[in-house]
Amino acid sequence: MAQTLDCRGDACPKPVVLASRLIRGLKEPEDVIIQVDNQTAVNNLTAMAAGFGAEAESRTLAPDHFAVTVHVTALPAPDRPLTGPAAAPEPESGSGPLVVVISSRTMGQGNDELGAVLMKGFIFALSQLPRRPDCLLFYNGGAYLTAADSPVLEDLSRLAAAGTEILTCGTCQNFYGLQDRLAVGQVVNMYQITEKMAAAGTVLRP
Repeated sequence: MAQTLDCRGDACPKPVVLASRLIRGLKEPEDVIIQVDNQTAVNNLTAMAAGFGAEAESRTLAPDHFAVTVHVTALPAPDRPLTGPAAAPEPESGSGPLVVVISSRTMGQGNDELGAVLMKGFIFALSQLPRRPDCLLFYNGGAYLTAADSPVLEDLSRLAAAGTEILTCGTCQNFYGLQDRLAVGQVVNMYQITEKMAAAGTVLRP
């Protein structure tokens, strides 16, 4: 018997997040088969399996269709963080607020279309972390991400519902003509943004 998951069409890191969630929820050891449409996802899922102490094998079903089988022989603890190549270190408990600063609609430099995809994946990943951020600060071009029609509103709303503060620079909203388009969180001034950053234990900048 095997559990199956079709992640074709899902961008990174969604296949890993969904597969990890499925594995954590297993009632008994069994195989988990994840279908994806690119080799990068295959590599990421293989690394994820190693993080759970499981073996993985992949098959190419078509040029853009792969099946990764994770052989789960022992159930992981539901709250066990990933270890191995796919893991990310968690901030130490009590180290202060985790604040994420986003100053652009895109992540990184080079191609804006790719940067938008990366930013969407980054914010989705934030919403899935065991320890969610205490605060997200949006300024300059990042103000577009909290406005109506933003491609990341669903994940930002999920973070807000979990208790994360979503704060957007009012000056930036005015500059870009977004005053009446805020869809999630609150509008703040630069002094408040500076206070949040100064009090942070960890600041992430994508």
